[in-house]
Amino acid sequence: MRIDRIKLVTELTRRDMTQKKLAELAGISRITVNYIKGGKSCSDDVGNKIAAALQIPIEKLLEK
Repeated sequence: MRIDRIKLVTELTRRDMTQKKLAELAGISRITVNYIKGGKSCSDDVGNKIAAALQIPIEKLLEK
């Protein structure tokens, strides 16, 4: 799964949320969030955890 890094950054900015806070809410490491923000792919499980932490459908974060 590849999360669109622009969409991720936009959501974090909109919520005034840090990578650390997202990692805590999603139950993943901050380094994982940093990799995804840098354009790396992630597992479906991690992607779904991020979407749940941001309270949005995963489809809104995926690359097209």
